[in-house]
Amino acid sequence: MIVLRLSNKYSTFDFKSNNYSFRIDEICVDSYKILMFSYINITGLLCGTFCHDAHLLWLDLSNNKIQISVLSLVFFLLLFIVLTVFTTKKIVKHYKEKYREEYDRKLKIKEKLLTSHPKIDYEKVTIHGGKRYHKYKKVTVLFADIQGFTRIVEHMNPELLIDELDKFFFHFDEVVEKYGIEKIKTIGDAYMCAGGLPRKNSTNPVEVVLAAIEMQQYMKGEMHSIIEDENELGFWELRIGIHTGPVISGVIGQKKLSFDIWGDTVNIASRMESSGVAGEINITGVTYQLTKEFFDFEYRGKMPVKYKGETDMYFVKGIRKELSNEGKGLEPNELFFIRLQHIRYIDLEEKILDKLTKEIPEDMFYHNSVHTKDVITRVEVLGRAEGVADEDMLLLKTAALLHDTGFLIKYDDHEENSILFAREILPKYKYSERQVEEVVKLIEITKVNQNPVTLPEKILKDADLDYLGRPDFVPVSEKLYKEITRYGKRMSIEEWNKMQYEFISKHTYYTESAKKLRHVNKEKQLQKLKELLTV
Repeated sequence: MIVLRLSNKYSTFDFKSNNYSFRIDEICVDSYKILMFSYINITGLLCGTFCHDAHLLWLDLSNNKIQISVLSLVFFLLLFIVLTVFTTKKIVKHYKEKYREEYDRKLKIKEKLLTSHPKIDYEKVTIHGGKRYHKYKKVTVLFADIQGFTRIVEHMNPELLIDELDKFFFHFDEVVEKYGIEKIKTIGDAYMCAGGLPRKNSTNPVEVVLAAIEMQQYMKGEMHSIIEDENELGFWELRIGIHTGPVISGVIGQKKLSFDIWGDTVNIASRMESSGVAGEINITGVTYQLTKEFFDFEYRGKMPVKYKGETDMYFVKGIRKELSNEGKGLEPNELFFIRLQHIRYIDLEEKILDKLTKEIPEDMFYHNSVHTKDVITRVEVLGRAEGVADEDMLLLKTAALLHDTGFLIKYDDHEENSILFAREILPKYKYSERQVEEVVKLIEITKVNQNPVTLPEKILKDADLDYLGRPDFVPVSEKLYKEITRYGKRMSIEEWNKMQYEFISKHTYYTESAKKLRHVNKEKQLQKLKELLTV
């Protein structure tokens, strides 16, 4: 029997006895040290493994046989565990590094979006002593009331009456939720809701009128179902009044919180309802001006309003024929929603431009809100000149608005961040999945060396590089030079001018409109750059 004692001093050593040769090597696996033990004789090679801290290993070398103790088997098991842990750590580290950057980007985008879409929690505001009221400049208020409800109460079974009233109001709740309208309260047979709060938007007049049409259609189809046996047809008819204007919203009460709105807008909407006719939707001249591109109306005349003079009144007769399914005026068609989306885009544009103005670093002299506005304007000019359809114009403007939002996250690969940003924010503004993907494709075309194929892609590509043919090319080019040198690209102004000259020499506009409007100026820019290079 031979006893082999290991020393921590050595990384490698040999031990020889008779015809047997031993070699011990120290290797490193991550933070663990393993000793590899080799036993060599004339019949072959046998390897054993044990921990660095081991002191003794007993080997029976009689009759050219090896007998490894139980301790050695434990060492083998420990090695297996160590290698497993090591491998797992490596795999986890690999995937963490692989997805960390993308995760961080998405997290930053979500943080940006949270500030873009504040939602008021009135209960928390009150409990924590926050602001109890909010002012809104444009809210559309709807009052609905059942005609002859007092008479209905006298003739119907109370339980049946409540069930039927609850069914109506339950359907109204579904309608207002569908259009993003806030239910305020019900008082007896009266139903009150408002569009444009708590999240402000420009589409609320159209959406509230749409909801009113749907409410009336429901009542006309279902109002007789419960009283037919009593021959009291005509009782369950609805009067609706609508007005648009400023309101104050807030929470009142201590133990039982109640959200409500106040202001002349509320009072006028109530007057519109009480001055209306059963089965009709009565609106003011203000709401009419905001919705006349979407609906047909019947003028009713003027009504005096306390401290306000007189206001015009209109009956809503239905959706405009070209904007409704089958021209019936009852349900909006795809063109209706595309035009409504153009109004919704105004809210998106206001939010994004405000974000770019406040959050883009000051040393980004070119890729800022000014450049974004220029691209949007140019997209509209080229789009109209090329005769693009309404939806294509909407998607072009949206892509132009969002194509540089990636700079809010990171300077490099900003297009990829812009795409992530678009996918996160556009569904919140009711862009369909197909529309979102179309916008993504347009943003991708703004990358360097991307060749546009479709007309919208050509328009956006030309709009993004419009400055190449503008009279202010030189100062704009200087801003771009200052920016790229600030963010890591080192070059002299002479090198920059040479690069610009080579780029413009090879560049060509894609749309006929851009060629006519900018090609001549672009040739002048080349001449200016050539003069600068020869100085």
